Amino acid sequence: MSILDQFKNLPTTSISDALNGLTNMDAAIKPLQEEYRVAGRAFTVQMPVGDNLVVLKAIREAQPGDILVIDAKGDTYRAIAGDFVLGMAQTLGIKGIVVDGVIRDIVGAKKLNFPVFCKGTTVAASGKAGEGAVQVPISCGGVTVQPGDIIVGDADGVVVIPQSKEEEVLKKALDKEDKDAKRAEKVSGNKEEIIAYLDEMLS
Repeated sequence: MSILDQFKNLPTTSISDALNGLTNMDAAIKPLQEEYRVAGRAFTVQMPVGDNLVVLKAIREAQPGDILVIDAKGDTYRAIAGDFVLGMAQTLGIKGIVVDGVIRDIVGAKKLNFPVFCKGTTVAASGKAGEGAVQVPISCGGVTVQPGDIIVGDADGVVVIPQSKEEEVLKKALDKEDKDAKRAEKVSGNKEEIIAYLDEMLS
């Protein structure tokens, strides 16, 4: 199983714990639909507020399986894309979109069943003056993202795994899942074990 497949099977909570909570994106960046899960490599996009031509450039240049990670400066007035642009990205094999900003055409976007993580929706479109850059270091949701970093998103939010730490983080997150499962099995429905666990944590 590839490292991306292994990360896709892990909750963001365990990955965050393995990273000491240091690379979680702003909690306002959430999936359009709760069931969306995504894991892939970041194709980074730096766009000026209200100008999404560089998003089209990213869709054209990204490889199938990439996740577009878009620094829209947290702007919630102008959408970085609507259902038409999102549909093009999906058709070209992009795995998902994460943006520190908003989209529009939410009903149509949800019908695509395409993982989009954003701060919400708006009605205003962006202009197309042509500024911006792709595949450069960016800040998205308060976290530094380098091209190629692993991005994992689920109902709880989005976490960034730096390439230099991905093997280490995977091991720690898997260990955390194993320990949590054993702990839950041990205390589930057992009042004495629950009391013992609480006493241990509070001592």
